[in-house]
Amino acid sequence: MQPRERRAADTEQGQRRNLDHPPVPQPLPHPVVDTHCHLDVADGRTDLSPAAAIELAAEVGVTRIIQVGCDVEGSRWAVQAAHRWPTVLASVAIHPNDAARLGSALDDGLAEIERLAADDRVVGVGETGLDYFRTRDEAGQQIQKRSFAAHIALAKQYDRTLVIHDRDAHADILEVLDAEGLPDRIVMHCFSGDPDFARACLDRGAYLSFGGTVTFKNSTALRDALAITPLDRIVTETDAPYLTPEPFRGRPNASYLIPHTARRIADVLGADLETVCRALDTNATTAFGTLPPTPLPARV
Repeated sequence: MQPRERRAADTEQGQRRNLDHPPVPQPLPHPVVDTHCHLDVADGRTDLSPAAAIELAAEVGVTRIIQVGCDVEGSRWAVQAAHRWPTVLASVAIHPNDAARLGSALDDGLAEIERLAADDRVVGVGETGLDYFRTRDEAGQQIQKRSFAAHIALAKQYDRTLVIHDRDAHADILEVLDAEGLPDRIVMHCFSGDPDFARACLDRGAYLSFGGTVTFKNSTALRDALAITPLDRIVTETDAPYLTPEPFRGRPNASYLIPHTARRIADVLGADLETVCRALDTNATTAFGTLPPTPLPARV
């Protein structure tokens, strides 16, 4: 399988990015799971194929990957990838910004997501949620809320973990969750809040997923949120090829770079790295309900 799209070579500010893949870090002392990845998006001066990315990740101790769909085509790709590679599982959804763009065609897209959610290699419904950074008009935000509610219903119907995208919409995320009723398992993808919002999410039983942003120099409030989060409620992710951890911010991200984030999590918590990695691995299995406990070798 090949990637289905390519990340832009320039930043949103019009600056050219460094497209060289960062070097491979030291392996982790215990395997962990990349709970949110986009293997279908190519990035870099020399492309890292999905198969190569999976193999390289395993070399540093990232032995399982959840491939996340953001639209119908991407969700189909995620399911196909999960059937091709034993260490990959899928999450399917229509991203909130895509939901707003679909408008009246949203129902057709949701019907396909429902079909895909029934697949036995699917462990999550998401990334769904709200994004008020890119969708600022009231009509678009109302469509996002309707889509979010529909995804919550699917997570309950198929006993899948709800994977929430939240950008500049903390209060409304909680409002929709409370109105629709909580599914059994929730993961806050790339958690972006402060300690108060972290407590609100934890009170609702959510797992908080910390990615490369927790390593950024300006993410003090995020590290404060991490510091008050119980170890048994933390998972980690890349959101690759986006949100590359320091010291390689802006360059192409991939699952093999999770060791940088895991080490930063351990530093913030003041905990032993192996203890943190064991917890991250156990938490991912619990958060997604059906991850195989022993990873199988990838078939490439």
